[in-house]
Amino acid sequence: MNKEKNYITPKGFKRLQDELHQLARVERPEVTKTVAWAASNGDRSENADYIYGKKRMREIDKRVRFLSSRIELAVVVDPVSVKSEKVQFGATVTIADEEDGEEKTVSIVGVDEINTEKNQISWRSPLGSSLIGKEVGDTILLKVPAGTKSYEIIEIEYVSIE
Repeated sequence: MNKEKNYITPKGFKRLQDELHQLARVERPEVTKTVAWAASNGDRSENADYIYGKKRMREIDKRVRFLSSRIELAVVVDPVSVKSEKVQFGATVTIADEEDGEEKTVSIVGVDEINTEKNQISWRSPLGSSLIGKEVGDTILLKVPAGTKSYEIIEIEYVSIE
């Protein structure tokens, strides 16, 4: 099992805890009742409620183990408390494409929090990892299918990430 630290924002950590609670305290007990009821009906080999219930219970148990592991390895970093001139975990960074000047803002979050629609990228992603340690004015090179793109770091902020 990989024991690498799981950097995560406070909101991401709460989402993991909420999902774990929902699965372990709400869904699993309901599925257990259904399986027990279905088992009491006799022949289990063709009992869809029993077969599906057992399958769902295995899925829940697997996800509970995964979430428990991620929570155990969690290192919660609140971006608002970070004071740095350099890009670190939790930073919200504005970059400009050096070719066309188009600006893009991304927030660097944990691997369990990636949300491309909100421009939340993992600190382990190619873009995220290339930004770590850089400062305003620095240029990063990013390999893309068409070759290499260069971006200049325009702004670094440490604000709450939704």
